[in-house]
Amino acid sequence: MTTTVREAFDKQTEAFNSHDIGGVADTLADDIVIRAPGGMGGEGKAVCTQFFGVWLDAFPDAHLQIHDLHITGDVAVEEATFTGTHQGVLHSPAGEVPATGRRVTLDYIAVNRYRDGKVASVNLMYDQLLLLEQLGLIPAPQPAG
Repeated sequence: MTTTVREAFDKQTEAFNSHDIGGVADTLADDIVIRAPGGMGGEGKAVCTQFFGVWLDAFPDAHLQIHDLHITGDVAVEEATFTGTHQGVLHSPAGEVPATGRRVTLDYIAVNRYRDGKVASVNLMYDQLLLLEQLGLIPAPQPAG
């Protein structure tokens, strides 16, 4: 039986929201590529599984709320919100960010490409400055006036 893009997408989202990193890994193609702000992401199933694990470790209550999903052929574009409380170390190419205890709410868009029922690539876009502001790492802009 062939897995549809919608079924594959739902399986990955459910695994992430259940904090089932093994389940997330099962949804990824061996040669997956993830691109994300700040040089995060990578290539290959092991590296990309670790990418998702970094977020789950840093935000133990991480949750994805999907607002809209657009599917065309083998591509699914999701409009969603990531929420979580920063209670663990966030590992990034710029260094390690110790837990701040702060709650984040971050809208994002991801372009996901599928092949044979697995995620072959993800191009993730979110406001990196907003994330840093919510973590208290940079000052939030003050309203004009």
